[in-house]
Amino acid sequence: MQKPIIILNYKTYLESTGDRGRELTWAARDVMQETGVRIIVCPQTPELFHHKGYGIEVFSQHIDPIEPGSHTGHVLAQALLHCGVTGSLINHSEDRMPLPDIKKCVEICRKNGLTSVVCAESIEKVREVSQLKPDFVAIEPPELIGSGIPVSKADPDIVRDSVKAVTDPEVKVLCGAGISKGEDVKAALELGTVGVLLASGVVKAKDPKAALRELVAFK
Repeated sequence: MQKPIIILNYKTYLESTGDRGRELTWAARDVMQETGVRIIVCPQTPELFHHKGYGIEVFSQHIDPIEPGSHTGHVLAQALLHCGVTGSLINHSEDRMPLPDIKKCVEICRKNGLTSVVCAESIEKVREVSQLKPDFVAIEPPELIGSGIPVSKADPDIVRDSVKAVTDPEVKVLCGAGISKGEDVKAALELGTVGVLLASGVVKAKDPKAALRELVAFK
């Protein structure tokens, strides 16, 4: 079985803020180097620069559909690049965006060499946003986010059908919501995705490094 892609969203948990966030990034880097699994971390926007140069990919949790100019309080792609960021989440369930803004963000990411990960809450949304040609689409039913119940178990058909809904082979599908164990990752891969997007299962774990090791230690 192929090695999964693991995208770890730090959200705004205290467990991933400040020094604890940097320790989490070090832990993720160590597990990545031990296992050869591609792990990507998504710290909070004000802290992105502090995770630069750790030897692990860093994505932003959000990007705004703007070009350089008068946009106080927004997140500019070029600023992310200066922070060492190589990609961004777009349209997470906790920060939904209208379709025209999603389209603009994907285009901005492509223009600036950033990897785009568009989140979608349904098969219909997966089909819709995949037409924008992001690098990844993450299927994550909002009712399962943070529940500890993986979508690959609660509703495997939505994962399987989301994979089928993406007709462009260049657009890869991730599985989000409720992922916390290696068996969840294995199930996601078996359903046709290339990896997972998760948060609390690792961030809030008593031992995040052990949780990450368990996440990728499946056969």
